[in-house]
Amino acid sequence: MDDTKTGHFPPAKQLGLTLHGIIILLLAGASIWGFMNLTNAQVGPMFVSYLLVGLLAFAPIPFLGYRAYALLKADYYIDRDSLAILWGLRIEDIPLTDIEWVRPASDLTEPLALPPLRLPGAVLGRRRHPDLGAVEFIASSPRNLILIATSRHVFAISPRDAAALVRTFARATELGSLTPTEAKSVYPSFVITQAWESPVARFLWISGLLLNLGLVAWVGVLIPSLSQVPFGFNPFGVPNVTVPSVRLILLPLISALMFITGVLAGLYFYRWEKERPLAFIIWISGALSAVLFLMAVLFLVSTPV
Repeated sequence: MDDTKTGHFPPAKQLGLTLHGIIILLLAGASIWGFMNLTNAQVGPMFVSYLLVGLLAFAPIPFLGYRAYALLKADYYIDRDSLAILWGLRIEDIPLTDIEWVRPASDLTEPLALPPLRLPGAVLGRRRHPDLGAVEFIASSPRNLILIATSRHVFAISPRDAAALVRTFARATELGSLTPTEAKSVYPSFVITQAWESPVARFLWISGLLLNLGLVAWVGVLIPSLSQVPFGFNPFGVPNVTVPSVRLILLPLISALMFITGVLAGLYFYRWEKERPLAFIIWISGALSAVLFLMAVLFLVSTPV
């Protein structure tokens, strides 16, 4: 299909998606290794070490997962009215009448500095240029960067076929706009801010967070005071396996993972008005699951060994 006709000029994605996938798998493996060893370690320095490995390896996974999702959905689109930059939850819709010029970054006399924290597939961030001022990068690669200048902002993008994008932009401006449009900027943080304004969402988030923090604190107090806890059941629901109490740490970890996943999944659905009831159902489930984990800990520690 001819990109010049369709107006879609997506960035290169394969290398970035592959690299992000490998890093996520490595971090997930390290996190699982840490938590698996955590269940067999005695309370002490090794217990803390395994806990830190598990948590620190897991922490970047949601961030990298979103970066991979954003790259997968990334696109640059031109029609006779506007140029749109789509990057995950980041949307920049620029009327063609607002664009002052479009040119390759290689035409600059002063080289363009790249964002410091970047990976293939995620060249994102802002840098200042002595001639252009602030430049926002929404690109997958530092190669074939195209600059889009408006009166307020300069964007750096990386379409796979940069020359075709420039030609299509020139043709669209020659034909003229059919319908005047307004500039639109949407950032990922906008969804969080919008959801936070809902009292119900705010209550569910805070409740889930406090319940999970309480579960972590309670289990942290219980582990040193118990030697064994029941952690298995026969077909009739009677506890029949006892394990070191340190394995109780699995419950708050699983609860926290479910809560974080639920918050993120709910934010995904909250973007659309029709899907918002589903977002609230997910957030309610997250808070209720934390209550159930608290009840599970209470049942385990109150069951005679």
